[in-house]
Order: sequence, then C-alpha cells, then structure tokens
Amino acid sequence: MHSRNNETVERYLDGFRRTDHAQILGCLTDDIRWTVFGAFRIEGKAAYDAAIEGPGFAGSPDLEVVRLVEEDDTVMAELVGRVPQQDGSVQRISTAEVFVMRDGLICERRAWVVPLHEDDVQ
Repeated sequence: MHSRNNETVERYLDGFRRTDHAQILGCLTDDIRWTVFGAFRIEGKAAYDAAIEGPGFAGSPDLEVVRLVEEDDTVMAELVGRVPQQDGSVQRISTAEVFVMRDGLICERRAWVVPLHEDDVQ
C-alpha cells in the first residue's frame, strides 16, 4: 500500500522525468531545502525552481526507481538514471535520495549523485 508520502515522492519523480516545474514545485513546501552533497545547497521554492535543470543538462532525465523505503516522515529512494547533456552525450547516474516530509509535502531533499561509467554497471 502506498502512503501519502510515497505518492508525493512518486509524483515529484514523475514531474522530474518530464521537467514539469509546476508538478515538481507542487510537491514541495515553501521553505524547501535541497542539498546535493559535494555540489550545492539551496533553500526556497524560487531557488529550487532555478536549479531543476542542472548545469549542462539538455532535456528530461530518464529515472528508474530501484527501491523506495519509508519510515515515519522520511522516504528514501535509490535511483539510476540517464541525463542528456548539452554536448549530446548522456550522463549515467546512480543516486541516493532522502526526502523529509511535512504534511504530505517534501520539506527537505538530500541527495548523493554518483556519475556512472561503462565499467561501473553491468
């Protein structure tokens, strides 16, 4: 059975797959905090909106959920993806995401993003 928090995270990821800013932002609290460790930390919906397309990205990412785990007001996701780049290449990634929830919305997103190379995944 999917909880309200899981449904919000799934809706958020669906929005990210389509680069649908309105859908993504509709899943967030106004005081959202987003940290990608080793890259950046932002706060607030306006900053989040501006950071949805990462540097060098061109088009919507192909994201696959490996697993979703929920405990209390935290949903953790393991994802693999392919992100088109402006130079025509495709960046393969593995991510671990922690979504902290408040009243059914994401109030904090903490992410670890690891680029994958051909030898990293079979």
